[in-house]
Amino acid sequence: MGIATVRGLKIRYEVLGDKGPWMSLITGGRRGCDEFLPLGRRFAADGFRVLLHDRRNTGASDISLSAEETEEAVWADDLQELVSQLGTAPLFVGGSSSGARTSLLFALRHPESVRGLLLMRVTGGEFAAQRLPENYYDQFVRAAREGGMAAVCATDAWRERIAGNPAGRETLMKMDPDHFIDIMTRLRALFVAGAHLPVMGVTEAELASIEAPTIVIPGNDNTHSSKSGLAAHRMIPGSELHRLPITDQDVPLIPFEDWAPYEDEIVRVFGDFMRRVGG
Repeated sequence: MGIATVRGLKIRYEVLGDKGPWMSLITGGRRGCDEFLPLGRRFAADGFRVLLHDRRNTGASDISLSAEETEEAVWADDLQELVSQLGTAPLFVGGSSSGARTSLLFALRHPESVRGLLLMRVTGGEFAAQRLPENYYDQFVRAAREGGMAAVCATDAWRERIAGNPAGRETLMKMDPDHFIDIMTRLRALFVAGAHLPVMGVTEAELASIEAPTIVIPGNDNTHSSKSGLAAHRMIPGSELHRLPITDQDVPLIPFEDWAPYEDEIVRVFGDFMRRVGG
């Protein structure tokens, strides 16, 4: 594990493997990078160097809240600074859910740093557009209104963040609740502005402008429907599609850990893709 100072914040990262092409894997939601340790170790064993990191406001990295841009855009710029410091660019970038959205924005904002995109469980559709604002923002606004920042710290999501980085509690408790509510409200508005697109957070024109080689593995729940993955594949020029032996399920969310039986196939498919397009 390493700690890098990225745009003024301490960002925790980990490198798996000691040879081969570089790749970065980004987890979904606001979950820390440990979720991808099993998958990352498989890629390392297959001959790749894997960069994992806790995005700001996740895992053991610092907490810093602002609402000038979407969280995914901020995470994409943080990753650019991190890979610049580590000297790992250009590299393959990919992830699941919000990690896939961050990867897409990384390719749009920093195309010179991308060798290819590895997209899993692409988010889109009306179910996700209705569900995710509550998960990411609304519940925390209610907590702050009802009990101030102590109530925010007591929510399951922020309690998990504080467990990963205890200093985060002090950061949150120093915030004025009204300022926190304002940030969450503005972040929500930015998020919702792109939530109803076929591929959440990225316009069709932006997808059409992506030149990096891309491969898509669709998801299979109501938040990450196969329809959204197919839309991404259709809209990104020249992208490849791989469908796992799974079917769509009428459930809100399938945890990524439930995809563990398919990790060997994911490594094989993504690994073959990276060797083909990366030389």
